[in-house]
Amino acid sequence: MENILAVILSYGGKLLLAVLFLAIGLTLIKRLSQFIASSIDKSDIDPSLKSFLIPLIKTILHILLLISIASMVGVEMTSFIAFISAIGFAIGLALQGSLSNFAGGVLILALKPFKVGDYIEANGYSGTVKDIQVFYTILTTPDNKKVIIPNANLSNSSAINYSAYDTRRIDFKFGVGYNDDTRKVKQVLHNIALEHPLILKEPEPMIVLGEHGDSSVVFYFRVWCESENYWTLYFELMETVKERFDKEGINIPYPQMDVHIQK
Repeated sequence: MENILAVILSYGGKLLLAVLFLAIGLTLIKRLSQFIASSIDKSDIDPSLKSFLIPLIKTILHILLLISIASMVGVEMTSFIAFISAIGFAIGLALQGSLSNFAGGVLILALKPFKVGDYIEANGYSGTVKDIQVFYTILTTPDNKKVIIPNANLSNSSAINYSAYDTRRIDFKFGVGYNDDTRKVKQVLHNIALEHPLILKEPEPMIVLGEHGDSSVVFYFRVWCESENYWTLYFELMETVKERFDKEGINIPYPQMDVHIQK
């Protein structure tokens, strides 16, 4: 009992102070994280940083709080730091993949191959970037599926960012019959390009005879538009060209083959 009382008298005050400091520290960390998140929302900082920085800052602050409390209780810092280093080394070996994902996330935020809101294609998936987290990047597909891709995979493989530039080119191939007037076809496509409000005048649309196919003459029809109008213009032109070809008597042939029978 004397030994127990001695320990309580020696460390009881320190333990109570450490618990109080822990409660205050956790509250301050929570409020500081909320303040930083609110500041990021109000500033011009890339929203991609929010989901990456907040968890990282909270982790660092919690580690600093733990070290401070250990020092208050009376733990020797040299031994404590050596212990933490050993644990960190062991965890690092066990979580090599996670550390790679963390490094990949840092590279993504530093080099900015894409950002939150961009439409990308990577690792066999395509969708809108919703969140860039410490270890993973979250995509939402056009049919509203959630795709989670490790940052290490994104930083070490090819990716297509469809939102990187303000304008995009749409490439069409339209096959017409060999008996149709090629000049008339080009004129019809030219008129469509001039009349549609979503087609940009610069760069100019390109209309050329590109292929002599097995059953049709193939025209390449390439137009430019604002990136946000890509799919709207794509579907409208597919319908418009079919209607105008029908109206002008331009034939869109089915695949066909001439068979000659010799007796």
